[in-house]
Amino acid sequence: MNIIDIQKILPHRYPFLLVDKVLAVEENKRIRALKNVSLNETFFTGHYPSCSIMPGVLIIEALAQATGILLLKQKSLENKLAALSGVDKMYFKKMVAPGDQLMLVSEIMELNDETCRVKVQATVDHQIVADGELVFSMIE
Repeated sequence: MNIIDIQKILPHRYPFLLVDKVLAVEENKRIRALKNVSLNETFFTGHYPSCSIMPGVLIIEALAQATGILLLKQKSLENKLAALSGVDKMYFKKMVAPGDQLMLVSEIMELNDETCRVKVQATVDHQIVADGELVFSMIE
């Protein structure tokens, strides 16, 4: 999926659309997506401007958006919105800087009509930069 396809699924727009490309979707299981980190990102002007690093909360948001694509591609959930409602066991292991390419992976652990729990991981050059679990509320 390219950015045009992603915009048909996610309600987010610039500067809050943080998924650039979807590489693979295993329906009801997992998604692999990319976020290209550029010095042109608006958050770099105010977040450690002399040492540009991507804020951890935006890494979580990118993982949540990738998960949203996975969930909203399911027929049973197509008229719902996946709202992030919890973050568990999230660890940040390395800094993410301009020029990095984040590989975003989300894997469904539990899913029903009202909630979803996923295991997420973000990597740069095959090295884990963040991992944990996210919880979503499925709302009408």
